[in-house]
Amino acid sequence: MQNQFSRAALMFGTQAIERLHGKRVAVFGIGGVGSYAAEALVRGGVGAIDVCDDDRVCLTNLNRQLFATRKTVGDYKVDAAKARLLEINPKAEINALRMFYGSENAGSVDLSRYDYVIDAVDTVSAKLELVCRCGELGVPVISAMGAGNKLDPTRFTVTDIYKTEICPLARVMRRELKKRGVPALKVVYSTETPVPAAAGEELSCKNNCVCPPDTARKCTDRRAVPASNSFVPPVVGLIIAGEVIKDLIR
Repeated sequence: MQNQFSRAALMFGTQAIERLHGKRVAVFGIGGVGSYAAEALVRGGVGAIDVCDDDRVCLTNLNRQLFATRKTVGDYKVDAAKARLLEINPKAEINALRMFYGSENAGSVDLSRYDYVIDAVDTVSAKLELVCRCGELGVPVISAMGAGNKLDPTRFTVTDIYKTEICPLARVMRRELKKRGVPALKVVYSTETPVPAAAGEELSCKNNCVCPPDTARKCTDRRAVPASNSFVPPVVGLIIAGEVIKDLIR
């Protein structure tokens, strides 16, 4: 009998799809990259997905984040994500974790319950905490490197962190992971040199923040606000989701 996963079953086989139904994946950070990864997972047949983020949808998210619409501006991103993902597959188990993952609260999340973890957060400290804990537990993890200030989606590739070059975020991660004795990490990164953001105070969220009033981490508190567009972060998210699904059905 035909169902919403029939076309995928033609490619992977029925048993692989059934295997995906029994998997649980966590997506940490559901912005431009994580939102597309999460949706691709649920469309691909993953049965349980936890989405973790403490942010609310902001007007400036509409150019690149899948769950950001005029209707969801001001909502918690994880709540908007859960609502949409359940519209795609009502049988999926979707858990919304309203938190900014870091060393102070990492112990509240049992990473051992996941079959795979996606790191789509945008701070080095959170990435390191997540990657190191997954490594200690033997949980597969894939990390997104910098997608901001990039124009060419064809320059993204999947590799090990220690084989990366050019990307400033990857350089910092290489150094810090080496210090911590982490031997390997699957990443998606770009070989494109970051494009400088346009100058002008009127364009900067640092000076003209429009985040919802009770947003925990406003643009004015950030060290830098990267430039972004509608076509690069989604590609990174879809590449990541593809890697996760292929690994889970092997």
